[in-house]
Amino acid sequence: MTATETTHSTTTHSAPQPMPHADGMPPKLLVDGLSKQYGQVTALEPTQLAVEKGEFLTLLGPSGSGKTTLLQLVCGLVDRSSGRLFIDGVDQSDTPVHQRDIGLVFQHYALFPHLTVAENVAFPLKMRGCAPGELGRRVKDALDMVHLGHLADRFPRALSGGQQQRVALARCFVYQPSIILMDEPLGALDKKLRDHMQIEIKRLHRETGTTIIYVTHDQEEALAMSDRICLMNHARIEQIGAPHDIYMRPRTAFAADFIGISNIFRGEFVHGDGRPRLSTPHGLFVLPEAVTASGKGGALVVRPEHLRVGAGAANSITGTVTEVVYAGSETRVIADLGAGTQAILRLWPGEPVPRLGEPVTAGWDADNAAFVP
Repeated sequence: MTATETTHSTTTHSAPQPMPHADGMPPKLLVDGLSKQYGQVTALEPTQLAVEKGEFLTLLGPSGSGKTTLLQLVCGLVDRSSGRLFIDGVDQSDTPVHQRDIGLVFQHYALFPHLTVAENVAFPLKMRGCAPGELGRRVKDALDMVHLGHLADRFPRALSGGQQQRVALARCFVYQPSIILMDEPLGALDKKLRDHMQIEIKRLHRETGTTIIYVTHDQEEALAMSDRICLMNHARIEQIGAPHDIYMRPRTAFAADFIGISNIFRGEFVHGDGRPRLSTPHGLFVLPEAVTASGKGGALVVRPEHLRVGAGAANSITGTVTEVVYAGSETRVIADLGAGTQAILRLWPGEPVPRLGEPVTAGWDADNAAFVP
């Protein structure tokens, strides 16, 4: 056997069987210790991940974090170094790509330029031997689903970017795979069209109930579309949870810094009467009630929308306004706190906006912050 085959054989015999849910059913997809090595380079550490039937899970992270490698391992485009993959409780680790009942949508639509829209959508059905009568009905249904029935006879070159992306989605949905993998499918679109396509993909997901695993490096896209976010960093999972939990309760400094805009204040614990506090170069801050002060210290994470201009809150900071950015629905104020630190405040319409060079004090309630070690 080759070295790769030896690894697969050893992993298959030693790894435990996937655990079913309380209802006796396994998760739709179970990644059981999958990893990938390229020589001395680790593209993905051994990873555990369960995806439920009908779930929209987003793999989010910076370039090189392992999210695309994980997606490629799930669909079988690259060979695993270790671990196993289960779909509906069945080991699919060595199943060829075309037999995994998985649909793929990529950033580059890969439409056949010599085929019409309808012929592009029909292609996967023809490859599966679909009867002509059934094929025509399913193509029509798929194009109606993405609101492109009226363009069935056009060629891809006559379509806009958003229309081509919808054809690619229809071509994937038409043969009804139980899992669809999307690798940054909206990356080539402008912001307005990308926002529109996010809504379209969410609608398709809701109407079809298909399990979707979606790769992006766009945090706003992940927050807007996902049932759960799997945040990745350095070839491993950093944190996984619902968008609200990831945003409001980051577990690491990386998660806090990568998701949204954060003000991060590092310091050491100070114990006394009442709640423990964090001593930082910018003040002594009361910690959230749920924090257990163990170890030396850590960092407080305060989102810009929780900072209110003026004194009176449990915690406050003072700095000098260095930038005011008007963004329509909000105004962002950047203040220099000294010691090489800036704070970002988010002001809503109607709130007074401080001027450049003015001193500004802002505060937050202790429980409107997160603590990370």
